[in-house]
Amino acid sequence: MAVALLFCLVLLGLTSGSLSTHIGINYGQLGDNLPPPSRSIELIKSLKASSVKIYDANPAVLEALCGTSLKVSIMVPNQAIVNISASERAAHTWVRTNLLPFYRRVRIRTLLVGNEVLSDHANRPTWFHLVPAMRNIKRALACLRIRNVKVGTTFAMDTLESSFPPSRGTFRRDIAVPVVLPLLKFLSKTRSSFFLDVYPYFVWSASPNLIPLDYALLRAAKPTYTDPVNSHRYTNLLDQMLDSVVAAMAKLGFKDVPITIAETGWPNAGDLDQVGANIENAAVYNRNLARHLAAGVGTPARPGVPIRTYLFALYNEDQKDGPGTERHWGLIYPNGSAVYEVDLTGRRSDLAYRPLPKGTNNEPYRGKIWCVADPGVVGRGANARRVTEAVRFACSQGNETCEEMRPGKGCFLPRTPVNHASYAFNAYWQQFRKSGATCYFGGLAVQTATDPILVPCVLILVIFQTYVSSTVQSI
Repeated sequence: MAVALLFCLVLLGLTSGSLSTHIGINYGQLGDNLPPPSRSIELIKSLKASSVKIYDANPAVLEALCGTSLKVSIMVPNQAIVNISASERAAHTWVRTNLLPFYRRVRIRTLLVGNEVLSDHANRPTWFHLVPAMRNIKRALACLRIRNVKVGTTFAMDTLESSFPPSRGTFRRDIAVPVVLPLLKFLSKTRSSFFLDVYPYFVWSASPNLIPLDYALLRAAKPTYTDPVNSHRYTNLLDQMLDSVVAAMAKLGFKDVPITIAETGWPNAGDLDQVGANIENAAVYNRNLARHLAAGVGTPARPGVPIRTYLFALYNEDQKDGPGTERHWGLIYPNGSAVYEVDLTGRRSDLAYRPLPKGTNNEPYRGKIWCVADPGVVGRGANARRVTEAVRFACSQGNETCEEMRPGKGCFLPRTPVNHASYAFNAYWQQFRKSGATCYFGGLAVQTATDPILVPCVLILVIFQTYVSSTVQSI
């Protein structure tokens, strides 16, 4: 045991000149087909990443990190924040239990308290416990004489009330003074970073006809946008988004708190109506990002300032809810093969890469889409309970969503799990997609552009879709 510990400590002192200085990897684990932590860490090392961020303090992952030179970021879960904010003992217990056993064997350098807490409006009371919890965690580290672990928390871009033009970036009024201001004071005092999840994909995909794709992919050859207030010239959307946060922090009196990009990336696939989510764009974005960071140019508001960055994500995680893109951010497939090639050092030229599959969905999809049951999943007897619960949920929403599936009605026959689930899923999705409903149902449903005219009730389905479409247009 002593020999093994010494071996780990020796290896921790080694560094590799081939590692990317500023780019790390987000290692999420929401999948039922992912390799074990030991294999996953080897894959991260093969990408020449400098660091890894996990969304908990999983001991199996931390054990696998022993003997690597990777810098590590661990996380306190959102649900623990209130208790830790109210009790220094709780903070000490968390640190002693989750960090201390690995501190001398793993290069833990960041402890994040919560993930996108201020984006969760359903748990608004937790917002005001965030900074007190961070203070208690910092005190716990100090009591244990752990001085080289920074404490932070992650934010999404929705913490901003205004982001355009970037010079007029401001935080939301509901959080600016009560939460963000004390947070910035804490970060400044402890010399930590403002950890930001920043995704140009979402901004571009919301307005693909207004924002050039090359601008979002860091592929523009010359400045595309000039801020009318300070005349800063931007060649890419990422810098523009980052500088809006710089401006927001400056308005609260903190112009020098460093920003760390906690998450960024581009989806390699998605649903039919998710524009631009393809392998070609994902590869181009991440390759150009690596070059941009390696150049050390910073942003127009902070020229020459390096930006530590974590790419999202290591894997496509098949157990994540939401639209299709949520399950398609990975650099590597679960079998260990690359989704596409990417050099995180930023040194490799485009000519050195193999050709990419051409993206075919860079224009918004204009055709019809249906949401149907995946027969390969719904047809399995083992999933019968899940199917029943999903159909019950879909039918309990809206106004008589599944009325035509009742005995004697037009869609009752054929009475098969696939047909009933397809009708229920489609009826629900067509009615609520404009308000954020997704065609997923825990992996039971898929989108299709092929008209599912397989049952007698198809006429009712078409009438229902036409009614929903006309109703939405008239609102």
